[in-house]
Amino acid sequence: MTLGLSDDELATHKTVFAADALAGQVVVVSGAAGGIGRAIAFLFARLGAHVVAVGRNGDKLDALVGNLGRHGLKASAHVADIKDVDAVNAMFDAVWAAHGRVDILVNSAGGQFPQAAIDFSSKGWNAVINTNLNGTWYMMQAAAQRWRDRKHPGSIVNIVVVTTHGLYGVAHTIAARSGVIGLSRALAVEWAPLNIRVNCIAPGAIETEGWNVYTEEARAAYPRSNPMMRPGSPWDIAEASIYLAGPSGQFITGETLTVDGGGQHWGETWTTGKPDYFRGGDD
Repeated sequence: MTLGLSDDELATHKTVFAADALAGQVVVVSGAAGGIGRAIAFLFARLGAHVVAVGRNGDKLDALVGNLGRHGLKASAHVADIKDVDAVNAMFDAVWAAHGRVDILVNSAGGQFPQAAIDFSSKGWNAVINTNLNGTWYMMQAAAQRWRDRKHPGSIVNIVVVTTHGLYGVAHTIAARSGVIGLSRALAVEWAPLNIRVNCIAPGAIETEGWNVYTEEARAAYPRSNPMMRPGSPWDIAEASIYLAGPSGQFITGETLTVDGGGQHWGETWTTGKPDYFRGGDD
């Protein structure tokens, strides 16, 4: 099964936004080579922005930038590990030197693995926390410091997960992403005097290649984890990102936009398979 959208589809998929909505802006997208990050990169570029694609794999980033360029879209690649604060700062300095501005930061980088929380190793726990929470914070702080120093407005969108209920088997990412949501609320107030907005998007079951880390049983259940009875597309998250980051969201800060087909109100997701205890029966 092909998951997500191809680059050609991302370059032509219908959007509600005007083609010049972000003309002249520079947008940094972490995790840009991933399924959701890739859709975000394509849509921001299609709306006139220069996309700075950030990630750890230079080959994947170069391929993304090449495909964006093939469709007449502006982008550049910067290899950086968001868990390394020095690498993050060096990346932002290089972007400012090259473009003279950064307008939007989208934190799409992250990752987790399904496992019962009781069996997490300290290494596994720290790997998820360091990427999903600490790495996101390093990116946010580095962007905000440069916006403050240059008296330049900024907008941050953090891609998190639905933390209210229903995502069982990835407690480490629930902890990390809940931290990002709380941090974003606090910073939305703290950084408002700097003209910096901070928001989050919480995707539900979005069909990407990231599904491949889960079991066949878990993947088969995802479309039934919400009342719409289907998975979402990375394009849904890309358009939500534009809405919050761009002019359409200029009076929105400190919010978490949930894009999950109503799953937070109905449904449950078991990334490690649903335990017999919760299946019910005659016992």
